[in-house]
Amino acid sequence: MIEGVRPTTPSRVRPAKAVVGEAIRVSVVMFRDGHDPIAGRARLYFEGFSAGAKGTESVLVAESALTALGNDEWEAYVEADRIGPHRIVVEGWTVQFGSYGPQLDAATALDLTASAPAPLWVDRPRASFGAWYELFPRSVGGFKGATARVAELADLGFDVLYLPPIHPIGRTFRKGPNNTLVAGPQDPGSPWAIGSSEGGHTAILDELGNEDDLVALVRELSAHGMELALDYALQCSPDHPWVGEHPEWFHHRPDGSIACAENPPKIYQDIYPINFWPDREADRVALWNACRDIFEHWISFGVRIFRVDNPHTKPTAFWEWVIKEVRSKHPDVVFLAEAFTRPHVMARLAEVGFSQSYTYFTWRTAQHGEDGLWAYMEELAHGPKADYMRPNFWPNTPDILSGPLRNGPPSAFALRLVLAATLSPSYGIYSGYELYENEPVSETNEEYLDSEKYQLRTRDFSRPGSLYPLISRINSIRKEHPALHGLRSIRMWATTNDSILAYSKASDDGSDVILCVVNLDPYSPEEAVLRLDPPVLAAGAAWPLHVVDLLDGRDYTWYGPEPFVRLDPALASAHVFAVSGARAGTQR
Repeated sequence: MIEGVRPTTPSRVRPAKAVVGEAIRVSVVMFRDGHDPIAGRARLYFEGFSAGAKGTESVLVAESALTALGNDEWEAYVEADRIGPHRIVVEGWTVQFGSYGPQLDAATALDLTASAPAPLWVDRPRASFGAWYELFPRSVGGFKGATARVAELADLGFDVLYLPPIHPIGRTFRKGPNNTLVAGPQDPGSPWAIGSSEGGHTAILDELGNEDDLVALVRELSAHGMELALDYALQCSPDHPWVGEHPEWFHHRPDGSIACAENPPKIYQDIYPINFWPDREADRVALWNACRDIFEHWISFGVRIFRVDNPHTKPTAFWEWVIKEVRSKHPDVVFLAEAFTRPHVMARLAEVGFSQSYTYFTWRTAQHGEDGLWAYMEELAHGPKADYMRPNFWPNTPDILSGPLRNGPPSAFALRLVLAATLSPSYGIYSGYELYENEPVSETNEEYLDSEKYQLRTRDFSRPGSLYPLISRINSIRKEHPALHGLRSIRMWATTNDSILAYSKASDDGSDVILCVVNLDPYSPEEAVLRLDPPVLAAGAAWPLHVVDLLDGRDYTWYGPEPFVRLDPALASAHVFAVSGARAGTQR
């Protein structure tokens, strides 16, 4: 009997996720009648397109013997070496001829039992690990201004430059400063109000530049080891060409008018939502194909990452279809779901194909409690969602200024940066974070005062005292330490102070171990005793335990089971320790 093969998704039909080079843990419950000894293995097959023939070809790319964990639970690790569709099969057999080993020969083959295949989609590593930076190109002089900032962002250690929509912006119901309903003649409007007489989702706003300027930006990013992510937002301003050319693609009131978009409690007077289920099947096919072709258009410019706006307001059936369509030609494309919505909806979007997901990290500020960081990390790293939902942690976005950042001191920005960058393999910040922009529009509204969504922002990124040194250091640490490239190895450690959060991560082979200690209070010095177990923290580790703080270079020796820490946010909000004593090949 072979049951509960993981990784898997709730449907067990849609694929779980992994990346090339990752040690993929396969777990299973396996037993048989009676007391005869059994053994087994996990096999990973690539299900790729067969050139010159119809259908797919199945290629065995990895296999590994199962290890018994007790209570009929087993595990093995396999590794994929290519992007694309795979399947995992677990095979078990009864050990015969007095052999208790895992080998399989002709005699035992008669007794072989195989599990149902578990589908797995393997991405390139950027789908799992990367540091993102978001900026509005119109505030820095268009594509050419953004290109001029690439070297600086690369030096800071960012991997992805993300731009909000780059398309023409509608005039009808254009929003003014701070989301007012009346815009002046010079107000630029929201980039998410897509479309005008100049074009729609495949056009570029004139003020940003032209296609050649965009290509130059992509090339400059590539030259610095970075990538461009574009916003993919399926909504239209009332001036979008689709409104006149394809009225059947929109929801109409009984009087024939089109209702504006809503994402309660927000109302978008300058946006029309798309009707993904028009009455005629031919209209639906035409609409879905047009939406797919938007991806194809920007992929032709070298774009391989898309941040998808509000996917939870569109049918999951559409996302499942369009992601498969794009991946059939471009399996390296990465999709980030910007869905701050109910947990089950977020999880379903991940299951139907999104590579990464925005999360609730933005609002998780305490250590304990149902909404605390401890419980949330356990859910993301060790619960069923870990098989298919990859987080991307953002302390802020153009829409959201929350938690200790609201009117907060620089230490609030420092501690949230360290948390985002070390808890999650993928994280991002929105421009202005490094300058401690902290003014909300009101006590009850999470948006920024003078939000860049509705007006230009001029910033002096060269001013002294910014967060640049910490950003540069933390991104360097991330690149240098494979322990921070993954999520599932995270272990939360008890402390004697709820304001002190401690957690560790280890690389797949156990040779690299990072221990982070963060003061969650941006105003007051806090101290605590950590409850550590060295052999559990790092295979081969023992007292005394030697650690080096990678943020300031100081080293410490801890002689007993309760090391003491003190963090004053006026000086430093966190320790990021490299742990000595880790031994390669002993920890997963």
